[in-house]
Amino acid sequence: MSAASSRLESLPRGLQVALGLGVVALATFPFFATDFYVQMVARMMILAIFAMSLDLLQGVTGLVSLGHAAFFGLAGYALAFLTPQDGPVSLWWTLPAAAAASGLAALVIGFFVVRTHGIYFIMVTMAFAQMVFYLFFDNKALGGSDGIYINFKPSAGLFDLENKRVFYFFTLAMLLAVYLFLRRLLFSPFGRALAGIRVNEHRMRAMGFGTFGYKLAAFTLAGSLAGLAGYLWGAQTGFVNPELMGFHMSAHAIMMVILGGMGNFAGAIVGAFAFEMLLHEFKDLPDLGGFRMGKHWQLWMGLFIVMVVAFAPRGLLGLADRLLRRKGDGDA
Repeated sequence: MSAASSRLESLPRGLQVALGLGVVALATFPFFATDFYVQMVARMMILAIFAMSLDLLQGVTGLVSLGHAAFFGLAGYALAFLTPQDGPVSLWWTLPAAAAASGLAALVIGFFVVRTHGIYFIMVTMAFAQMVFYLFFDNKALGGSDGIYINFKPSAGLFDLENKRVFYFFTLAMLLAVYLFLRRLLFSPFGRALAGIRVNEHRMRAMGFGTFGYKLAAFTLAGSLAGLAGYLWGAQTGFVNPELMGFHMSAHAIMMVILGGMGNFAGAIVGAFAFEMLLHEFKDLPDLGGFRMGKHWQLWMGLFIVMVVAFAPRGLLGLADRLLRRKGDGDA
């Protein structure tokens, strides 16, 4: 597979250095920032895990899902239901249980949706997600539209997740672990088979690959990783509601992946951070005459995404790669 078709699987040296410096910046950030910004960046890292889980489907396998948020929200609800009213619950069994619940839901839903292709796959994933959304939205026993509070952060024993900086570093560790796992998966025979399905599924079938099984496995794994992010979201915010499963959450994840650059998990991380920072900037825009610019942040975000797609189709990471290569050619 050529470098162009692999979509930045092999990061150039300059980009690797820049991303390494970014990791160092994240590791040192809590020592200089206030609790408010520590929580904000932790939330960005959680969304980066969510974006990477979708990129496994969208960027690597070529499956565009409009219902991925269903698995994100399910894990948050799993934590809410597993946490008693009078004290915290253990992190070490509830985190795998919540991720497994999301993975099981993805396995069941994926058994039906991966049989479809193209626009039909997109619509069926959205239909299943809407079913899950309304199951929780209309059911008072499941919290209804008001959602459910999580009164205690999970207990980790060795460290206290109630401490904002401790939670931050735990989230950073999860982010790096998921990234390294997915990068390793990308270069494994399984990952190469998924990339082959994205390029030409019919040819992969002709070569003897059971594409249904590969796509179902990718769908299930992506659902589990989305569940990991949803669990961390619920643990940080202390609250879950059906909006976490809604179409808007899935659309935000898609925009993060497109913004950073599809097919490379570092791009998903960059896209998540960029999306959240742009969102805050657009929401804080001042009023212009009688026009409330900040209230219409979706308009500015949409225009920005359109510009990225038009002028940097490989996302911000691809744009940075192109600029670095031009600089290298110029120096040579």
